[in-house]
Amino acid sequence: SHFPRRAVKDHMAVERSNLFSMMKLSIKGLIQSSLSLGRTLDSDYPPLQQFFVVLEQCLKHGLKVKKSFINQNKSIWGPLELVQKLCPDSTDITTSARDLPGLKTGLGRARAWLHLALMQKKLSDYLKALLDRRDILGEFYDPGALMMEEEGTVIGGMLVGLNVIDANLCIKGEDLDSQVGVIDFSLYLKDPMTTETTKDDAKLTAILDQKHYIEELNRHLSCTVTDLQAKMDSIEKTNSKLIEELTAATDRINSLREEQETLRHENETIVQSNQKKEEATLEDSAVELETYRQTRQGLDEMYSVVWKQYQEEKRIRQELERELELQVGLKQEMEMAMRLLEKDTHEKQETLQALRQQLDQVKTLNLQMFHKTQDCEREAQRKEEEEGQLEEKINQMETTIKEMEQRFVWTCLTRSPYKNTKQTQFDQPGDILLGLESDLRSEKEQRQAIQRALQREQDNKKSTSRFSSELVCEKKQLQQTCQDQETALQEMGLHLSQSKLKMEDFKEVNKALKGQAWLKDDEATQCKHCQKEFSIARRKHHCRNCGDIYCNSCSSNELALPSYPRPVRVCDICHSLLLQRSTSSTSS
Repeated sequence: SHFPRRAVKDHMAVERSNLFSMMKLSIKGLIQSSLSLGRTLDSDYPPLQQFFVVLEQCLKHGLKVKKSFINQNKSIWGPLELVQKLCPDSTDITTSARDLPGLKTGLGRARAWLHLALMQKKLSDYLKALLDRRDILGEFYDPGALMMEEEGTVIGGMLVGLNVIDANLCIKGEDLDSQVGVIDFSLYLKDPMTTETTKDDAKLTAILDQKHYIEELNRHLSCTVTDLQAKMDSIEKTNSKLIEELTAATDRINSLREEQETLRHENETIVQSNQKKEEATLEDSAVELETYRQTRQGLDEMYSVVWKQYQEEKRIRQELERELELQVGLKQEMEMAMRLLEKDTHEKQETLQALRQQLDQVKTLNLQMFHKTQDCEREAQRKEEEEGQLEEKINQMETTIKEMEQRFVWTCLTRSPYKNTKQTQFDQPGDILLGLESDLRSEKEQRQAIQRALQREQDNKKSTSRFSSELVCEKKQLQQTCQDQETALQEMGLHLSQSKLKMEDFKEVNKALKGQAWLKDDEATQCKHCQKEFSIARRKHHCRNCGDIYCNSCSSNELALPSYPRPVRVCDICHSLLLQRSTSSTSS
């Protein structure tokens, strides 16, 4: 009744007008009945059920058909779900309606969302925020739909009056997907007289509530008009700015067209010059291509040669790395051998000193025994001479005794008893016999003494000969011991000289390993001996002794080194030095 009646031009306008009227009646009846009831509304309250049915029909009006493979489907959940982006306060009810168990269709989620928004008392705010975005609603509604026209804005303002209603609606357990909403017109077509007679006591209260509702509605409408006026002013300002920008853009387009014509002429000139340059460039490119092919052929040949050289150098490098590892292992073994040789040398030197001391002692004893043997031989010779003299004396005495006996016998036989009595008493035979016996006894005693002395001398000679034989045996043993020790000393000296030679070799190898660094290939550009530059034909070769780099002619010799098990390449200088050293060591 707020809008003047217009001629019905099409069915969309008629449906929109009817739904708008029904929406006003359902809101009015719900507010009046809830105020007269004076309690919290539930889901079974008929005016509330009719309100949701009418609101659902208003939201469905002009909704675009969403085609699928099975059938056509209309759902108001699409636009209602977008309220979450426009009003962050609706996130909770949108999430609850989307995740509510038992709901399978979009219509059921939309009905649950409407129930939750009414309980939250923000249904008008949510729908107003959605109605302000006609650009978004255009994706869901056809032109002429209730939500796209002015009636939808008025309905959004009318819903503010529902904020005075307290509702406690149970959503779980209800089949919101399959409910069929039917508008019950009997609630709004009753006899006015009967109604006035039955509700006289509550008329004043309803009038007052309607007054408050209209005042609240007018306040919201005035705010809406103010907002629309501000939007209109901003749109007019934006339109004027756009007109100015359009004029400037037109001028700019004209200047750009002129500049385009100028650039077109310049482009034609540049194209002609570029064609000429391109022809000249093609000719130059053909010549350069031929030169490049020739150069590429030479480079390919050079690359093949360099690749072969690289493979050879790589193989040599691997061999050198293996030889270096072998040298490191040999160096460690030589250091260990040098330590063992030094230890063995010290032990052999100590043993040699002890053997020399023993040899000196044996020589001293041998000299003493030799002197004692000479003294014994001289004493034995002197004893033999004395024995000979004594034997001669014994023989002489025996001869003398025999002569004396013969003389005595002869004297006894030749003497007579009638001799001259004037002779002495010794001239008597008894006296002569007694004298001879006394002489004989003295001779016997002397002979016995001489025999005893001879026996002693013989005993002394035997003991001396035994001692001399013992000395001779001991001398022979000492001479054998001395000879054995001299042989051992000679062998020790030979081993010691060989150990010293090995130590010198090890020291030289160690010196070569420590002092002579293995020169890198990049550090040498010419032969160290003949000073000739290296090239593809003149290759680099390492001397395995000094580590320097030489050409093939200056390092064509091979020798066996202590650090290599087989003959390896050495330079001419190291070859001559090693030959001189080996010759001097062989002669020594």
